[in-house]
Amino acid sequence: MPLLPSTATRLDHVLATAQRAGRLPSVTAALVRGGELVWSGAVGTVDGRPRGRRADADTQYRMGSITKTFIAVGVLRLRDAGRLDLADRFGAHVPHTALDDVTIEHLLTHASGVQAETKGPWWERTEGGDWDSLAAATGQRFRAGRRFHYSNVGYAALGRLLEVHHDQSWFDVVNDELLQPLGMTRTTTRPTGSAAQGLAVHPFADVLLPEPEHDAGAMAPAGQLWTTATDLARWAAFLGGDTHGVLDAATLAEMVEPHHVVDEPGQPWSGAHGLGWQVWNANGIRYAGHGGSMPGFLAGLRVQLTSDSRATASGCRPPAVGAPGDGVVVLTNTTASPVTKTIGPDLLSTLADLEPAPVTPWAAAGDPSLLELVGTCHWGPAVEVATMVGEHLVLGEPGAGRGSRFRRTGPDAWEGLDGYHTGEPLTVVRRPDGSVSHLDLASFRFTRTPYDADADVPGGVDEPGWA
Repeated sequence: MPLLPSTATRLDHVLATAQRAGRLPSVTAALVRGGELVWSGAVGTVDGRPRGRRADADTQYRMGSITKTFIAVGVLRLRDAGRLDLADRFGAHVPHTALDDVTIEHLLTHASGVQAETKGPWWERTEGGDWDSLAAATGQRFRAGRRFHYSNVGYAALGRLLEVHHDQSWFDVVNDELLQPLGMTRTTTRPTGSAAQGLAVHPFADVLLPEPEHDAGAMAPAGQLWTTATDLARWAAFLGGDTHGVLDAATLAEMVEPHHVVDEPGQPWSGAHGLGWQVWNANGIRYAGHGGSMPGFLAGLRVQLTSDSRATASGCRPPAVGAPGDGVVVLTNTTASPVTKTIGPDLLSTLADLEPAPVTPWAAAGDPSLLELVGTCHWGPAVEVATMVGEHLVLGEPGAGRGSRFRRTGPDAWEGLDGYHTGEPLTVVRRPDGSVSHLDLASFRFTRTPYDADADVPGGVDEPGWA
């Protein structure tokens, strides 16, 4: 559904204000909702000069490290095809390097301990070499699995993994399996057609310095790709769930699970890294995406994954909260500017403020046969409430304590979807007459009365009973 003209005008103003405040030569951005591009805008000129060619949604910029998300999806496609396991040692697929004993999952989550950068000159500003030269100069800084340590070199290794398995370049793999099926025809390894010049803006004067552009060679999988706001918005829609069949929905959900916390000394934890995707918590909302930077360029992609857990039954919620799938992309041609960290969130919150996500009307679509499972139950003396919400059985409040949702996996069999009970089995235990006796949740008994003596409570119930 198209946005109101007044909303588009406000979004244009937010972008223009950021461009001026951040002294960005040019900036382009786009928003997606429901898997569709709903707004795009651009401000400034591709060379940063007053009479230069104006940027638009089809102007190419370097996406930097957002490239890594394409590599990661390519690797997970190999896993889903049964050609590797995330627990495999890297050396089992690409042998004879210092990374032989690092697992593929370690590399995907930046927990391999592999050095962050190359040992040679600043790789982002110099011509790249081949894989053999890079591998020969690569080592580890930490024990694999110990901690999060962002590694560009690690993703160069994953790009090499794609090449070995497919017997073609990493970009050909990404292009054939992801870009073409998704219609991302303006995403390339080098600038083509309308493209912005990479620029550095002097910190104390309004003057510019062109940044170099080159082929990064073996390091290219860490940050080589160029794209447009329109193309990158399609990738945001992919992350929001519109995968167009190129990746299983369950695999995408696995990729955005937090695997390693990004620990900044002295700061509260707000970010983590999944299998190729960055994950953030902001005011109770979960987001995923990735940032990117290369000399002369900054980029960002962020998509809302969850609803606000603080929303009440009346429908009230804190302001500026959108819907799962709302996403934003931002591309600009400057080497450094603090404003680029806030443009995306500001655009998302403006969208949510001016056009709240549509609300699906409630309708009585429940299954009456499941009424025997709902109501008050007890874990020992503790009181819990079992409800049916859509197709899910819910015990307690998901996100609070051990509250969880459960999905049905068979007759009287359910599986946990949240928190402590994720993946754990819940079994409906029945009496000989077929009525429900209790719920067995991974050996915990949920009974209709506290410590029901007839419900096979582990350890038994004191015979005299309550007194």
